[in-house]
Amino acid sequence: MTSISSTLLRASMLAATLFALHAPVQAQENAICYNCPPEWADWSTQLKAIKAKTGINVPADNKNSGQSLASMAAEKANPVADVVYYGVTFGIQADRDGLTQAYKPALWDQIPTGMKDPDGKWFAIHSGTLGFMVNVDALNGKPVPQSWADLLKPEYKGMVGYLDPASAFVGYVGAVAVNRAMGGTLDNFGPGFEWFKKMRANQPIVPKQTAYARNLSGEIPILIDYDFNAYRAKYKDSANVAFVIPSEGTIAVPYVMSLVANAPHAENGKKVLDFTLSDEGQAIWANAFLRPVRAGTVSPEAEKKFLPAADYARAGTVDYAQMAAAQRGFSERYAKEIN
Repeated sequence: MTSISSTLLRASMLAATLFALHAPVQAQENAICYNCPPEWADWSTQLKAIKAKTGINVPADNKNSGQSLASMAAEKANPVADVVYYGVTFGIQADRDGLTQAYKPALWDQIPTGMKDPDGKWFAIHSGTLGFMVNVDALNGKPVPQSWADLLKPEYKGMVGYLDPASAFVGYVGAVAVNRAMGGTLDNFGPGFEWFKKMRANQPIVPKQTAYARNLSGEIPILIDYDFNAYRAKYKDSANVAFVIPSEGTIAVPYVMSLVANAPHAENGKKVLDFTLSDEGQAIWANAFLRPVRAGTVSPEAEKKFLPAADYARAGTVDYAQMAAAQRGFSERYAKEIN
C-alpha cells in the first residue's frame, strides 16, 4: 500500500507541475499608446507615473502623428493600440475616419471648449508654441536667427532642420506657421511653398521622427520645434540652447489624445487618459514646459522659465478644423513640389 501511495503522490505532484507549466500566465496590466516617445514632451516621466499610480504598463512608442494615424487605419479591423497621442489635426481626421471612440475622461468639464470634440472622440492634454530651437554652440559664432527670413540666409546652409511636414504634425505646424507669417492662409499655401522652395538651396535636414537629440549633439543646429523641447534642453539637459519666436509670427497648437475604436484594452486605456488630465499628470506636462490644458496647473517656477509674454504675443491660433481639412491636400502638394 505504501508503494501505491508513493506512486500516486508522485503522479499527483507531476500533474500539478505540468499544470503549472502550461497554465496561462497572469496577464500584465497593459495599454498600448501610439506616439508616446520618451524623448518628446517628457513622456518618459509620464509613462513611469502612469505605471506607479495605476499599475498599467504603457510601452514607449516612437511613431509620429502621421505614422500613428496610418497604423490605426491599417489595423481598423483588428486594432492594436488602445490610446493615441497626436496633433489636433490628426485627432480630427481620426474621428472623421471612424478610428476613435467616444470617451469623456475625468475632469472633462475643465477642458476648454474648442480644445475637445463634443462627444469625446479627442481632447487636448497640453499645447506648445512653435519656434526655433537653436543650439548656440553649434552655430560656431553665427548670430542666433530671429526670423523665418533669416533661415534662408546662406550662412545657415545645412544647419536648419524640421520634421517632415507631410508626415509629422510638428512639421505641418511649421508649414502652417511659416505660410501664415508670409501672408498665406489655410486656403492659400502659396507663400509657404515659396519659402520651402527657397529653403531647398540651404539644404535643410528633414527627419521624420523627433530630432531632439540631433539638436543637442549639434547635428541640427537650428531645429523648427516647440518651446517645451527647447526649455527642456536648456533647463534640464543644461544645453546652450535658445528658443526664438520668429519676428514675423508663429502659432500655438494643442496636442490631443483619443481612445481607439474597439481598443483591445479599453478599460486600461481609459485609466491612462484619466491620468493625463489629473493634477499629477498635468503637473508633469507643466514641469516639462508644456501648457497644460487645465488652467492653473503651471507652477510659478516653470512659468519663470518661459520667454516673456511680449514674445508669446507673436504666437496666434488658427481654426484647427480648417487646418485639419487642409492637411491632406497640403501633404500631397508638398510631396509633388518639395520632396
